[in-house]
Amino acid sequence: MSENERGVTRRKFIRIAALASAGAALTPSVLGAPEEQAKDGQAKPAAPPAPSPQPPSSARAKVVLVRDKAAVDANGVLNAAVLARMLDEAVCTLAGSGKPAEAWHQFFGPKDAVGIKTNVWKFLATPPEVEEILKKRIAACGIPGGSIRVTDRAARTDLAPCTALLNVRPVRTHHWAGVGGCVKNYIMFVEDPSAYHPDSCADLGAIWNLPIVKGKTRLNVLLALTPQFYGRGPHSFDPRYVWNYGGMLVSKDPVAVDALGAELLRLKRLEFFGEDRPVTPSIHVQMADTRHGVGVGDLKRIDLVRIGWEEKVLL
Repeated sequence: MSENERGVTRRKFIRIAALASAGAALTPSVLGAPEEQAKDGQAKPAAPPAPSPQPPSSARAKVVLVRDKAAVDANGVLNAAVLARMLDEAVCTLAGSGKPAEAWHQFFGPKDAVGIKTNVWKFLATPPEVEEILKKRIAACGIPGGSIRVTDRAARTDLAPCTALLNVRPVRTHHWAGVGGCVKNYIMFVEDPSAYHPDSCADLGAIWNLPIVKGKTRLNVLLALTPQFYGRGPHSFDPRYVWNYGGMLVSKDPVAVDALGAELLRLKRLEFFGEDRPVTPSIHVQMADTRHGVGVGDLKRIDLVRIGWEEKVLL
């Protein structure tokens, strides 16, 4: 190869490398990411650009799975006394305390303004029995019962002044996000939830870093009393794909409970169908870990403690 040919090769290499570097620097908005239409018909940008990926973490999360065969009867009726005992056992195990009152006090105190973020989806809502139990346990921590706020759809306004949050909802398959769990439950804290729908709701974890909620969540309760393990289409509900599991996943880490919740649904599909039927991938759970640093999404880094009924536990 002549000296001139080598020079051309070097120039080509430098030019290609420069173009590649410039292309990598382009954000989705620069590349022409689709815009959504506001209610007034004016175009508005999609959700803010995602932060850079978080460095690999060795952090671990502790999750308590508590189950009781008597939590739900054959007709789907909940046993409030059993549910209260399950919640106390889970919180005691999580806190490392043998006394429920002391355990709950590790999460809430008299100086807290507490909000309970629920879920009101008509087919599988946070049960009123669970809401009442949680209000009583929080009130027993020295917080006046009348000042404990409980809502789903009005979270952005009603729960904004709260200094401490308890996040509780049932786990189910979800058309846009793959799994409806604790991470997704905070979507009502933003003005435009649909802005977080692209890419299978990949950036739901970004909501957890907004000032309105960041650092406020003391406890996450992912209810698996009667989970829905399969569904296709928006707002899909089919009683054939709901079963009495009689469980709850409780943790300080919302990502960890969702990772286990998604795995529970996947294992149930395998058991029920003999194969894993396709559903929307729940990539937002892993992204909440690796991109947004909200919690632990790697099952290998989750310490699962099982309490109670072991039959067909799956996890």
